[in-house]
Amino acid sequence: MAEVHNQEKEQQQDINQLLKVRREKLAALQQAGKDPFQITKYDVTHHSQEIKDDFDVLEGKAVSIAGRVMSKRIMGKASFCNVQDLQGDIQSYVARDSVGEESYADFKKYDVGDIVGIEGEVFKTKTGEISVHAQKVTLLSKSLQILPEKYHGLVNTDIRYRQRYTDLIMNEDVKKTFVARSKIISAIRRYLDGQGFLEVETPMLVSNAGGAAARPFETHYNALDEDVKLRISLELYLKRLIVGGMERVYEIGRVFRNEGLDARHNPEFTLMELYQAYTDYNGMMDLTEDMFRHVAKEVCGTNTVPYGDAQIDLGKPFERITMVGAVKKYAGVDFDEVADTAAARKLADEKGVHYEERHTKGDIINLFFEEFVEEHLVQPTFVMDHPVEISPLTKRKPDKPDYVERFELFITGREMCNAYSELNDPIDQRERFRAQEEALAAGDEEANTTDEDFMNALEIGMPPTGGIGYGIDRLVMLLTNSPAIRDVLLFPTMKTLGGKDQ
Repeated sequence: MAEVHNQEKEQQQDINQLLKVRREKLAALQQAGKDPFQITKYDVTHHSQEIKDDFDVLEGKAVSIAGRVMSKRIMGKASFCNVQDLQGDIQSYVARDSVGEESYADFKKYDVGDIVGIEGEVFKTKTGEISVHAQKVTLLSKSLQILPEKYHGLVNTDIRYRQRYTDLIMNEDVKKTFVARSKIISAIRRYLDGQGFLEVETPMLVSNAGGAAARPFETHYNALDEDVKLRISLELYLKRLIVGGMERVYEIGRVFRNEGLDARHNPEFTLMELYQAYTDYNGMMDLTEDMFRHVAKEVCGTNTVPYGDAQIDLGKPFERITMVGAVKKYAGVDFDEVADTAAARKLADEKGVHYEERHTKGDIINLFFEEFVEEHLVQPTFVMDHPVEISPLTKRKPDKPDYVERFELFITGREMCNAYSELNDPIDQRERFRAQEEALAAGDEEANTTDEDFMNALEIGMPPTGGIGYGIDRLVMLLTNSPAIRDVLLFPTMKTLGGKDQ
């Protein structure tokens, strides 16, 4: 153990010495009037992949590139370096006779991690590598730290999430994931805009955080001396817009839920909700299926995408099954034959499903679904017709009033979206809110309270409407084959260490 400790101590001393040398190099540059931090702009004409893709056109032509030095090979009067930019990396050949003696001497002192601009001609080396023959090298920024791969590789996930900037430099696949994320959101916007939807923005700070079963974050608005909450959903304000005659609306934005952290949950995440007047949850199913195919095809180039060991087929019709039917299929229990809450609790006791005293038959159906069904829903599956007890904002099924016109889409055992035929009966809605407030009083911290302004909007009149909420982060996880939500959030929530984010 002492030997290991001594090795670590010696390694840290070596690192400290290297860091000291980098600062000395910067001081020398500044003293010589070559301070890189005084440079305010640099004209980039091409990126690495563009040069490789268009080599036949660009061979022998002058280009200007910029990026981070990722490696250097000094060989007397000529050297090579690899420069990394947004699109990847490209080699540059730097020779003393081309850039000049003074500039070449400066270049040899540059460190891995420094940011440089290179002007030169495109050519191909004897080994066939497309490169830039430098005519001029400019130091644009001095790196005073050492890239982690030089010593131990950036594999520690905690460090990767806390220092995403370093993660993006060292792991090309990480950059690809976040480029894909941007493309996914852009593809969604294009699809919905093409369907006649309007993108809108609604408040994040609200007096009543409703529209979902979640505990909100609370804060204080000093100017008004009022306690407010961060929104947990986009629903209630978007429905107000449907009342106002904006027949198709959507919003993509951050919502905040005061809950735990795990592979699927982050307290702030990106939600998209959309509402369409004069349709129902069947219309939302059709739209969702079409949109998922459209986005996958545009971003991934295919409707069959890998996720873990599975191949997810978004091209074939998504399976549709009721929640009661799914529980019957996977748990062997038919809740259509269960008379009441007492009988449901008896079944739960027999099957080892934990429930709370406040839970009714509808709640217990959902508990059975979570316990026995979710993990089996790997291929796209719409689970429909939820119990009314767990769906306070949803229209009842006319022929089965204990259930509602709601669906959730499951892929890879995860809920991807949640949709309703929206409840537009203000009398029924007030009763649902009353039941939610009773649940809140009984200890359910995720229950809603009555939103009187929303109730006023419903009383003015909302047309029959279909609505849906999508977890954008989970869709990105699916289309980038990412196992955890932190892998698709640039800056995920992390526990603060020692009073300071490490």
